[in-house]
Amino acid sequence: MLNNWRQLVQGVERRVPLPDGKLVPYINFDNAATTPPLKSVMQKINEFGLWYSSIHRGKGYKSRLSSNLYEEAREKILNFVNGNSETHTVIFVKNTTEAINKLANRLSTNNNDSTKNIIISSEMEHHSNDLPWRDKFKVEYIKVNKNGELKLDDLEAKLIKFQDRVKLVTITGASNVTGYLNPISQIAGLVHNYNAELLVDGAQLIPHHSFNMQGNAEIEKVDYLAFSAHKMYAPFGTGVLIGPKEKFLKSGPDYSGGGTIEMVTPNFIRWADPPHRDEAGTPNLMGVIALCEAIEQLNKIGMHNLAKTEKELTEYTLRKLHKIPKVKLYGNKQNANNRVGIIPFAISNLTHEEVASILANKFGIAVRNGCFCAQPYIQKLLNISPAMLKERINNSELSHPGLIRASFGIYNQYQEVDKFIAALKQI
Repeated sequence: MLNNWRQLVQGVERRVPLPDGKLVPYINFDNAATTPPLKSVMQKINEFGLWYSSIHRGKGYKSRLSSNLYEEAREKILNFVNGNSETHTVIFVKNTTEAINKLANRLSTNNNDSTKNIIISSEMEHHSNDLPWRDKFKVEYIKVNKNGELKLDDLEAKLIKFQDRVKLVTITGASNVTGYLNPISQIAGLVHNYNAELLVDGAQLIPHHSFNMQGNAEIEKVDYLAFSAHKMYAPFGTGVLIGPKEKFLKSGPDYSGGGTIEMVTPNFIRWADPPHRDEAGTPNLMGVIALCEAIEQLNKIGMHNLAKTEKELTEYTLRKLHKIPKVKLYGNKQNANNRVGIIPFAISNLTHEEVASILANKFGIAVRNGCFCAQPYIQKLLNISPAMLKERINNSELSHPGLIRASFGIYNQYQEVDKFIAALKQI
């Protein structure tokens, strides 16, 4: 890669021990799960630690400084995804999973019209954008084709079928299994044309591509967006839910307590305005500081530059993998268009556990294996029969079918891919 982004990331030159005691350079191709921290993020945390204090209502200098930085972070985040500060609110949560659960709880609580009881999700979703809806609404799933791509005609058919019963359409921006980039603007246009709202699970999208919540026209706007900091080089456990302020005014929070109220008496509660009513207790200020620093660094790199570089690395890897006879690729097998840097694959006659273990224990290469918290999608890609699924349901001791996933970050290099390909050839 013709850039110096690798030097921005902490720990990438560390050597790790193999079972035989040998130290080898660590190659991390598991960035879709979590990314290492940026050096500037760690530096910012250490610097801010000298000024850290409890936010809101404190009159001391450190408390006022901390409060200002915390509130200013919301505007920085909205700017990063082109949200609207007049209509959107930014709620800080632990991660994308909590964000989606929070929205599911809120929409369920606000669901005064019992006829508007349909959530449209898809067969390619992470469990975190599937399970939170199941016990609160009737969930309909947009089908995927044999390559795992979303069928937009099926989305429209469901919007037509259920008409005004649809409460929300909730779609991943980029699949954590195949890396597919869904056409969000087109989806938003369809959704709003049928008077529904749209949530985008941005966990895999926001760290790799620029995003515009406003769209290119009113009909293309995104109503809700959720993403996590730990997948964009900012650990310390924070995430974001962005949505219309008015929707968070209609009921009390799912967690109540300190910071969520404007006034309380023994028999009266007036909740605070959004977003504060949804941020119970002392917030994760360090996580917010880390996220803002990561955003600043990603802006300096340029999301367009980042996406282009990761696409080129993915194309290079795909070309190499095609030349290994026993490697079977899934999803888009030919190129890196319309995807983030994620490649799912399998090796003939070896389980996904065996391949991942050999890569780690013999070569010091980290990949992810299994179902990637998207079991229905994996079952679809692998064409698992109903009989086999029933067998697994009845016997939890049976091993899960699954795949191996290589996923890239801004610091990965072509020579790391070459070592990865050499290791697969040996395997």
